[in-house]
Amino acid sequence: MLSELQKEEILELISLKQEGAYWDFKKEWYEEGKQPDLLHDIICMSNNLENRDAYIIIGIDEENDYCVNDMTNAENRKSTQMLVDFVRNKKFAGGIRPRVMVETMQLETGTIDIIVIKNGYSTPYVLEESYRGVNANNIYTRVMDSNTPKNKTAEISQIEYLWKKRFRLLMAPLEQVFYFLLKREEWEDVPDDSSVTRMYYKYSPEYVIEYAGCDDRDGYVYYLFSQTDSRPHWYNIYVKYHQTILFSTIGVGLDGGRYFTNVPCTDFLFDDWHHEGNISFKYYVKGTKEMILHDFFCDYDSHDAMYARDRFEECILIFVSDTEKENFKDYAASKWSKRQDYLEDVRLPRMELPGVYREDAFKEEYENALVLKKMLDEYRTY
Repeated sequence: MLSELQKEEILELISLKQEGAYWDFKKEWYEEGKQPDLLHDIICMSNNLENRDAYIIIGIDEENDYCVNDMTNAENRKSTQMLVDFVRNKKFAGGIRPRVMVETMQLETGTIDIIVIKNGYSTPYVLEESYRGVNANNIYTRVMDSNTPKNKTAEISQIEYLWKKRFRLLMAPLEQVFYFLLKREEWEDVPDDSSVTRMYYKYSPEYVIEYAGCDDRDGYVYYLFSQTDSRPHWYNIYVKYHQTILFSTIGVGLDGGRYFTNVPCTDFLFDDWHHEGNISFKYYVKGTKEMILHDFFCDYDSHDAMYARDRFEECILIFVSDTEKENFKDYAASKWSKRQDYLEDVRLPRMELPGVYREDAFKEEYENALVLKKMLDEYRTY
């Protein structure tokens, strides 16, 4: 579904009354005989030089002052699934295809469709087998408002750009290091007798991650009690480029140090900060820096570490996207008055705390985490 920001952007592009480097206008959907043009346009847009999502906006009549040509009952109209199947049936090099979807947008004067070609790092997208005049091995792109002709290939400078994009050479250091962190096997330990643990990326050793004990933090958090040894062990984590700190967070040693990870993020169930008894929860979102680090630190070869990780994740929420998190918050907030119903079969671990702590507060937080886990499972099957 198009976000409000994307809708505003498309309206702005239409108002420009000209095509550009990542958007194109079509009066109507591609006829059967124009399927090669559809494939060619998708490939050019997927290889755009703007490093962003691209749009083929269908239902805009360029020859009639860019007015809307309503698509409600249009012939040859395609759904997302139909377009995905169309692309899937073409043989791309390496089996790597552009990601496409069809979105519909209602304007005052009619309905338009938008083919959204998602930005990706697998450029250049190239056919392995020709399709009706769209040539195999030709690298197509889009410059300004023009596609590379079907019988030609992009200029060498444009091809170099697309390969640099694939290898993440166009990224800023912060983005690049988190791409490198996806490849745990390519990081090496730095032999050091100090209390600081350091690792570097062996193909670009200027990228370093290090962590050391945190002297000014010694408190408890509810998820510590998911472990056999619940004593707190806190660390400072730094992700560096040369001596510049690109990213920092807190680390935690769980179960007496058998498992190490970065702490999860915190959010609140109710967006109204004045809501009485607002409920906090701990979470990761897949694909984010926090989740990448969480996976990076996992020692998959250690049975003890994996056991500790499993126990930890039993009381932490893990979302597939920020959108899922926000939608789930609405769902859980609507169900929260029935919290007690979700406590059936909930078992809390034993909690041993120094006398200055309120045990009931930690028990409530732990209960809330388990209730939210149940709600998340329910939400995903809702």
